[in-house]
Amino acid sequence: MTSGSTPSLCNELARRGGVRLDESQHAKLSRYLDLLLAANAKMNLTRITDRAEAQRLHVADSLTLLPFLPAGEHRLVDVGSGGGVPGIVLAIARPDAKVVLLEATKKKADFLRRAAAELQLDNVTVDARRAEDAGRGELRESFDVAVARAVGTMVWLVEWMLPLVKKGGQILAMKGKKAQDELAGLGRAIRVLGGGPAAIQPADLPGAEHHVIVRIDKIGRSDARYPRAAPAAKGKPMTA
Repeated sequence: MTSGSTPSLCNELARRGGVRLDESQHAKLSRYLDLLLAANAKMNLTRITDRAEAQRLHVADSLTLLPFLPAGEHRLVDVGSGGGVPGIVLAIARPDAKVVLLEATKKKADFLRRAAAELQLDNVTVDARRAEDAGRGELRESFDVAVARAVGTMVWLVEWMLPLVKKGGQILAMKGKKAQDELAGLGRAIRVLGGGPAAIQPADLPGAEHHVIVRIDKIGRSDARYPRAAPAAKGKPMTA
């Protein structure tokens, strides 16, 4: 894939996922970056402060998930959403998706609510809870897709994400060159959580060749013991 201008790159990435971005969606993606970078001056939302880099490594990178999302209406949860990547970007690109942004840090959750309101994203809900709590409550096994970026290593992500996804759904973890190493030895834990074999897909983002997407299908129910409550799990990665 050639890089080209950022709007052209975004259009190309969207087309790979069967999506055509219109002018309104491009405007919302641009405005989202305005809000993100302005808020970042007051709180730690992103280490990327250059707008062109943010367009590529936040917006375009998020769009690499589009080919993996279900066709038509679906429920998606962004675990540890932070500044809204990839959740807000996906909500703009796929208005037919009902998106829940899970973010336990109050200041970040407040930013996400303000951003969703200003961007008029009626398909977005912000939930200011830890994934462990959400996965043990009413959101358990209620989503078609769970996504995460820059939240934790795979040993933690599978415990947090798989219990949120219903049978027949999937988790999509945006990772780097250590993805394969992170998956080593997790086969049994993934099975306990109802997951199938992990697959590593290249994100195919120009200038970020090490970016990959770890996909795990949900083929069964998650063991009721998981996710563990945060105090019980602290410092103790899953070994089951």
